[in-house]
Amino acid sequence: MADLEAVLADVSYLMAMEKSKCTPAARASKKIVLPDPSVRSVMHKYLEKKNEVNFDKIFHQTLGYLLFKDFCENLSEVPVPQLRFYEEIKAYEKLESAEERMKQARDIYDNFIMKELLARSHDYSKECLQHVQKHLMKNDVPVTLFEPYIEEIYNHLRDEPFKKFLESEKYTRFCQWKNLELNIQLTMNDFSVHRIIGRGGFGEVYGCRKADTGKMYAMKCLDKKRIKMKQGETLALNERIMLSLVSTGQDCPFIVCMTYAFHTPDKLCFILDLMNGGDLHYHLSQHGVFNESEMKFYAAEVILGLEHMHRRYIVYRDLKPANILLDEHGHVRISDLGLACDFSKKKPHASVGTHGYMAPEVLSKGTAYDSSADWFSFGCMLYKLLKGHSPFRQHKTKDKHEIDRMTLTMNVELPDSFSKELKSLLEGLLQRDVDKRLGCKGNGADEVKEHPFFAGIDWQQVYLQKYTPPLIPPRGEVNAADAFDIGSFDEEDTKGIKLTDADQELYKNFPLVISERWQNEVAETVFDTINYEADRAENKKKAKQKKLFDLDEKESDCILHGYIKKLGGPWMSSWQMRYAKLYPNRLELHPDSAKPEMVFMDQVEEVSPELVQVKNENCIVVRMRDGKIVLTNTDEIGLKEWLTSLKSAHKLSQELLGSMAKKAGKIYGTDSNNKNAIIAAHRNTNGN
Repeated sequence: MADLEAVLADVSYLMAMEKSKCTPAARASKKIVLPDPSVRSVMHKYLEKKNEVNFDKIFHQTLGYLLFKDFCENLSEVPVPQLRFYEEIKAYEKLESAEERMKQARDIYDNFIMKELLARSHDYSKECLQHVQKHLMKNDVPVTLFEPYIEEIYNHLRDEPFKKFLESEKYTRFCQWKNLELNIQLTMNDFSVHRIIGRGGFGEVYGCRKADTGKMYAMKCLDKKRIKMKQGETLALNERIMLSLVSTGQDCPFIVCMTYAFHTPDKLCFILDLMNGGDLHYHLSQHGVFNESEMKFYAAEVILGLEHMHRRYIVYRDLKPANILLDEHGHVRISDLGLACDFSKKKPHASVGTHGYMAPEVLSKGTAYDSSADWFSFGCMLYKLLKGHSPFRQHKTKDKHEIDRMTLTMNVELPDSFSKELKSLLEGLLQRDVDKRLGCKGNGADEVKEHPFFAGIDWQQVYLQKYTPPLIPPRGEVNAADAFDIGSFDEEDTKGIKLTDADQELYKNFPLVISERWQNEVAETVFDTINYEADRAENKKKAKQKKLFDLDEKESDCILHGYIKKLGGPWMSSWQMRYAKLYPNRLELHPDSAKPEMVFMDQVEEVSPELVQVKNENCIVVRMRDGKIVLTNTDEIGLKEWLTSLKSAHKLSQELLGSMAKKAGKIYGTDSNNKNAIIAAHRNTNGN
């Protein structure tokens, strides 16, 4: 029966992976619904405060670029040839061979530069033109050939095209997507969880599929009770920090990166790149040891992964074949950053890692170290790939103290079967003296990449994953131990552990969405489909909405507008949707039909300083002379903007009323009639 369950688990997992490669409609089991276009008002205000309503911020976001491109190609009244020029340059920069670059460079020169010169419309500097002409005359086509043009293209695009984009519905759509991103609050319900594919000290790793895009991921679940039992809170939180550091910014194809982190009452969950080709330890057991050429392939890709970490001042500290995972094509990534450490401010000195791979300085208690430790571990790992065991684990000994003693004292004797270049590489990496170790003499990864063993390697080609992997994991197989062999934790271990409010408070900042990775996921899967469906739905609503209110409110002094929920009905028992407009002197709450409810600022006694809980919702409470108004929204970003703007409008209104009262008092004397006249004048001053 157990065997049947294992087979069914494998089949379900493999079917999910196949489904993730189908069309977007087949991938998603849960539909993304964009917020109403009126969210533009609050989002524009929010993004302005963050200084993110500018060309560079929006253009360099995946969805921002796609929507700006859509505007330039389909909505702009004036042609924007600069964008096409930019795309051709970017396509040129990705070409692999000089022959391909030469052909593309000639095409770009003829179709964009020469054609514009002949038409006297080439609006770029002479320096750009001369730079390109000089190289082409020598038949020299470096990847950076057109780089001088890029900044000038940006200058063109950030001028009139970007200004018009901000006035367009494509910017509204950007605000809708950005609002959706900023309000992501993940739960287990957002994923279909499949078979277990690994297990660690604090929890398990599962294959899973994101419900709204269909993308496959690995879900690493750490048990909070087990973390508490082993006093591993710092390690768990550190892993989240390390993953966010390596996953943000320029993507690294050689590290298992994180897209999301979230937690449940009993689990911490990391959503990571899924590597379904098994690990190098597993393949060593299946394939046997690797030869020098095969090992060189894995070494080159791991070097680039380590380089990515070290540039971010992260020492990995647990490099070994079991932590090197293969994707379905056979390329590798470094996984499990549980022991990684930031050394930018303070060097670590803890003895952590796997015996047989730890550097001497890591084993020497109290000795501070940095990325040097990883290059020693790298040498140990390469030796294992070639010989099947660590250089310090002779005769299959499992005695940790003996392994550590040998690491600290033994000179590794390399077999005669190793080439001269390989011996030199391993001798350099396995130096006990850090100052003499390869990779530790001041130039980091470049020292290793320039070693004669890697002569002839094109590192750009390595980065682009253009070299053929020596081992392609079998398709249609899970490439991991049987689900029942992996096993699961005994819940009896943590039966007496209780999680307190203080324990949960530790994880309050744990949730995270890596913006660029979420945007790439959406762009690769359902972006076009969701935009098409949203356009259709919004076009149906547009005519009706225009009669009720002008969504843009461009010509008025409207501060903010959009949908918001008001607590109403009998005994203030139900939430009622209203379209709200905030002016300097009043708040208008429009129902679908009938006249709006008017709340004048002079009637308001207080706007709650912070969001308060009402009926289990975060709310704004506006206290009036004759009662109160309670407002809420599922959009937390928008709700905070409403709170800020309401407080500001109320404060300015009070100041204006006070100022007007003082002036009237000096001129006419103070009495109630004058006060009422001032209030009436104030109501008529703004927004009427």
